[in-house]
Amino acid sequence: MQKTDLLKELSGNTYPGRGIVLGKHADGKHAVIAYFIMGRSENSRNRVFVEQEEGIRTQAFDPAKLVDPSLVIYAPVRVLDGVTVVTNGDQTDTIYNFLKEGKTFEDALRTRTFEPDEPNFTPRISGILEGFAYKLSILKSNNGNGASAQRFFYEYQEPVAGEGHFIHTYKTDGSPIPSFEGEPVLVGIDGDINTFTNEIWNNLNQDNKVSLFTRFINVETGETQTKIINKNK
Repeated sequence: MQKTDLLKELSGNTYPGRGIVLGKHADGKHAVIAYFIMGRSENSRNRVFVEQEEGIRTQAFDPAKLVDPSLVIYAPVRVLDGVTVVTNGDQTDTIYNFLKEGKTFEDALRTRTFEPDEPNFTPRISGILEGFAYKLSILKSNNGNGASAQRFFYEYQEPVAGEGHFIHTYKTDGSPIPSFEGEPVLVGIDGDINTFTNEIWNNLNQDNKVSLFTRFINVETGETQTKIINKNK
């Protein structure tokens, strides 16, 4: 697979929806996470990321404008015994609870399906990171068929320094919005956390971007660096 420029991938797509990047930094020392959300509706745009324990949760920026919290308020990032879970929905809790019981990432996601937001049937994207090794998954409808779910899992046990993988919910904007297709995209990862964070944020569509979370984890020491950017301030 040819490596893609993450920034060009973002800037060339007005609505990738929600996206996860996991990988190994070019320095060979840090595991890297990025998670962003975008929105077209007022309800989706009325959100911020706030820190919670070792992870984050979404929160209504203006509680008075919150219409339906079921698909927009959740914990995108949770950490259990050094394992980081990142997803675009409440399947974060499903994965976290399964891991706590000694079960697997795949076990957890086989109990879940895409979001019930017909006609889009938004995919559920999920990732898990332990050390440098990571997995990604997407649960999506079968070409817009709400009665048929497809579950895909991707495992990266020996990532190369300077490389990661990017998966997002939507192929592009549309009506209904077409789901992501194919394997996670191979992307390069370098720069310090400030550069990495700002470049992602600056290349997300200005009208649709909502919030961004990034984290660098020193795999040897366990030390973390975290950045959050919210459009709503």
